[in-house]
Amino acid sequence: MTIKQIDVERVSVTSSKSFENVITALDAAVGHPDIEELNRKLMAAGIWSEVEQLVRCAIGESGLMEFTRYDLGGILRKKCGGTSPRTVRLVIGNPLIMVEMLKDVPDAGSYAPVTILIDERSDGVYLSYDRMASLLDSYGNSNALNVARDLDSKVEHLLTEAAK
Repeated sequence: MTIKQIDVERVSVTSSKSFENVITALDAAVGHPDIEELNRKLMAAGIWSEVEQLVRCAIGESGLMEFTRYDLGGILRKKCGGTSPRTVRLVIGNPLIMVEMLKDVPDAGSYAPVTILIDERSDGVYLSYDRMASLLDSYGNSNALNVARDLDSKVEHLLTEAAK
């Protein structure tokens, strides 16, 4: 067994907008493909250019797509009652970006696609993200790190815009 220590940088943006408006802004910026259908088409693609085209059709204006979403607050409200704050976890990414990191750092597959956490608190709606570059930094691969930094920039821009 090998254990690797990884330091993570968490970015959080606080919005004064309503939870619903933040979610709506995020939804407008990321693609929402039928993931099962997209995966089937990706696996059936014969050449790389077909994969690229399928992904380009699936991503939103942010260059990212939603893979899944978890209504964590909904589950919490089942336990604690209807007054618990809303919390949603979005799993988003871009398979073309993921491939660029994976080819140099296979462990990048543990972190991609990425998670955005949106949660209500007394002082606003928080949008949080763990920087991919911080997750990959200890692997020492400059190519993967450059791709991760570009991904971080896309996600952080998405969070900032959704919070406005």
